[in-house]
Amino acid sequence: MKSPASVPDKIIKRARASGRGGVFTPSDFLDVASRAAVDQALSRLAKAGKLRRLARGLYDFPKVHPKLGPLSPAPDDVAQALARETGSQVQIAGARAANALGLSTQVPAKSTYLTDGPSRRVVLGKRVIDLRHASPKHLIAPGSPVGMVVQALRHLGSVRATDVARVAARRLSASDKKRLATSAVQAPAWMRPTLVSIAEMSSTADG
Repeated sequence: MKSPASVPDKIIKRARASGRGGVFTPSDFLDVASRAAVDQALSRLAKAGKLRRLARGLYDFPKVHPKLGPLSPAPDDVAQALARETGSQVQIAGARAANALGLSTQVPAKSTYLTDGPSRRVVLGKRVIDLRHASPKHLIAPGSPVGMVVQALRHLGSVRATDVARVAARRLSASDKKRLATSAVQAPAWMRPTLVSIAEMSSTADG
């Protein structure tokens, strides 16, 4: 008779199934075993080199480059893993939001996210992933393209509002624009005209 799989076996099997580059916290495996058993298993897997410990309570199954070796995880994946652990939402913010929309070529070393959960900072080599607790009025449509547009506009300011509107009108789907129209009331007064104009741009004007 086959013996039941151990906790480390179950965890590494799931990590492999989700593919290289996956980022995890112990809470992702609480259906496998108790928190204490999961913590112990993750520690053993990290010591054995099967998973990598990134920070306290944060692990990944890294992508490996033939010459460079294990690669850093994507900041978005780290932020999402931390959000899952606390049952919170995260929204890419600041320079990263502008860069993701193609409004800035600068790739910031610090990736900032707003969250309705606790603040936390993770330092991975030269990269910093910063989760900042934000009030609901600053967290408009979190985790969506609409939220990213709002944060890019907040970062770039009114001087580049027309640039943001032009790119956003092309990037947002019809349903995104409807969501933007209803979310605009939550935004600061200076942003609202730009957000409303994006929402009103039809797909024919998207070209």
